[in-house]
Amino acid sequence: MVRITRKIEFSSAHFYNNPNWSAEENRRVFGKCANIHGHGHNYVLEVTVAGEPDPETGMVLDLKELKKILQREVGDRLDHRHLNYEVPELAGKIPTCENIAMMIWGLLEPKIKQGKLDRIRLYESPDLFAECVADSVASNGRQPSRGPA
Repeated sequence: MVRITRKIEFSSAHFYNNPNWSAEENRRVFGKCANIHGHGHNYVLEVTVAGEPDPETGMVLDLKELKKILQREVGDRLDHRHLNYEVPELAGKIPTCENIAMMIWGLLEPKIKQGKLDRIRLYESPDLFAECVADSVASNGRQPSRGPA
């Protein structure tokens, strides 16, 4: 088996707010991320597909098709958007790196027809990422692992 990874970048704004908590509790737990005016990130998404290379092309999948899928499902949906207000898939969820990563996995997994989605790693900043891996993503919505804090 071979794993191949492609990156896409997008910029989005968000804030953290649990509507069941007071403003004070949101500030205590989320700090500056609870500012309702939001803040932005330049996200970097790595998408890894695993499989056997096709004997005729030598590729696990058509990389042009993967690029189109990433642009349609991630770039067009998330780039220059406010995640709290403009992304229906995140409605009712706090748009943490973990929740965004799980949402992206759910969008991409059924669209990849050659090979198998193996891993996504979403960088919120150079030193913080959330990761979903095929062996640990379950329909029960388990949280992905979080990279260095």
